[in-house]
Amino acid sequence: MTTYTAPVEDTQFVLHEVLNVSQSDIPGYDELDRDFTGAVLEEAGKLAKNVLEPLNKVGDEQGCKLENGVVRTPDGFKEAYDELRAGGWNALDCDPDYGGQGMPHLLNTAVSEYFTSANIAYAMYAGLSHGAIAAIQTHGSDQQKATFLPKMIEGEWSGTMNLTEPQCGTDLGLIRTKAEPQDDGSYKLSGQKIWISAGDHEMTENIVHLVLARASGSPEGIKGISLFIVPKYHVNEDGSIGARNGVSCGGLESKMGIHGNATCVMNYDEATGYLIGDLNKGMRAMFTMMNEARLYVALQGYALGEIAYQNALGFALDRLQGRDATGVKNPDGPADPIIVHPDVRRNLMDQKSFVEGARAFCLWGAKLLDEAHRKDDKDADDMLSLLIPVLKGFLTDKGFETTVLAQQTLGGSGFTTEWGLEQYVRDCRIAMIYEGTNGIQSLDLVGRKLGLNGGKTAMAFFEEVKSFLKENEGDERLKGPFLDPLKEASKRLQNAAMFFMQNGAKNPNDVLAGSYDFMHLFGHVCLGLMWAHMAKAAYAALDAGTGNPEFYETKITTGKYYMARQLPMTETNLARILSGSETVMALDAANF
Repeated sequence: MTTYTAPVEDTQFVLHEVLNVSQSDIPGYDELDRDFTGAVLEEAGKLAKNVLEPLNKVGDEQGCKLENGVVRTPDGFKEAYDELRAGGWNALDCDPDYGGQGMPHLLNTAVSEYFTSANIAYAMYAGLSHGAIAAIQTHGSDQQKATFLPKMIEGEWSGTMNLTEPQCGTDLGLIRTKAEPQDDGSYKLSGQKIWISAGDHEMTENIVHLVLARASGSPEGIKGISLFIVPKYHVNEDGSIGARNGVSCGGLESKMGIHGNATCVMNYDEATGYLIGDLNKGMRAMFTMMNEARLYVALQGYALGEIAYQNALGFALDRLQGRDATGVKNPDGPADPIIVHPDVRRNLMDQKSFVEGARAFCLWGAKLLDEAHRKDDKDADDMLSLLIPVLKGFLTDKGFETTVLAQQTLGGSGFTTEWGLEQYVRDCRIAMIYEGTNGIQSLDLVGRKLGLNGGKTAMAFFEEVKSFLKENEGDERLKGPFLDPLKEASKRLQNAAMFFMQNGAKNPNDVLAGSYDFMHLFGHVCLGLMWAHMAKAAYAALDAGTGNPEFYETKITTGKYYMARQLPMTETNLARILSGSETVMALDAANF
């Protein structure tokens, strides 16, 4: 009973009136005029609505099956894959030298939101390939690029990332998968990987696995890890498929959600692999993909929040229950629609204000990624590195919360499979866990990213907020509802950072105990900044008399809600941080 409509007007607003992409000096952005992006987004929205969303429930109910050593995806998945592949959607932002369309990552991010909202389990197959393509593009040899990239970009082959093992998740220094060098320069890999998304399936004729392993004689710990290309099938010199390699799916995980995506146990039995990048530098190669991969997971959080909100809103407009306390709104019916009730409005506004702010934040992150890669801009790369744990951690935490709020809007109906909201809750939950749990994101933020470049990158963020406030302080329409709350929230974020600097050396636990609240405090400030930018753009459009005034007025009203009802959460975050670690660490382990 679920439906989905791509929020094209909202995406266009962020791209062209907030980020002003066509006026940017980033190479390739001159092609992103409103007509072009509109045509791409409209077509992507149609595919999401008509092809992918109808398969979402099918994938959830059927799941994947391992039959005679072959993983079968749910009915319709392969046909959908072939349709999107034929349309070139897998290659949207890939290198034209290898068959890609060369569009900016920003546009691919916008499209990915629609596909993910409609069917996250399906969208992950292309998402994993995208990460593998990026690693080979950056670190592979010319021969490796020529061998693998054209088929992967075209979609004839797919790709995966193999990191986790039964005994290690976050601590990859504990990896046991071995790589034995061979006389011909290849390696034989033996070991087991778990929780490998899209690890095996029948939708492509070959799967190119990127596998972290330890070569013989390498140092212990993280310094001895290398990255290898291990194809499911050997590739002949002419590029054709050869014999089966020594890699197989040993089982499928039984999961809470994303049932339509094959989460595999992968066994490597002297599988032939090829070193990518330098020996013992596998983590450097793997982390090439991390900013992009974590940005995509951040997107998953609000993308599922979007479709959950759309369906919650539809229910609230139709469901009749009770009467408006201020007067009957539906005199011809037995009751008023539940959207008249303030608590339902509060619920829906929490959802709406988060999703729209998150979209702007994520697209800003994608623009920074393009700026870093297409202009070789180190400042942009550093800013993105600072923001990535905030994007991933905050947007997936709040995205999951949004799906729960949407489910709550439906009351008892939300708890049933018939209405579909409970699937969004289950599917969204994994985003808080994979690509580094959100607890790890918060530790990365305070332990590594906050001190990046001696703290200069964090100071650059604070200066960006300060500059925006100063540039717009004369606009009374912005000042009270937007600038003043943003200024106060930014001060709290700076106070928290100062507390960490003053107390971290003498008591590291004070920093670690406050890291999660700091990530959320930072996230709220970022969304506050996005809403201030969006309000400025909306007022400018109203002043100019362009576009749909109702759209801009709604945008301003939604932004005011976030600043008044969500940004004050930063006060609680700061209070918790300043309380230190004493109460957190007070109990002995035996007393839990």
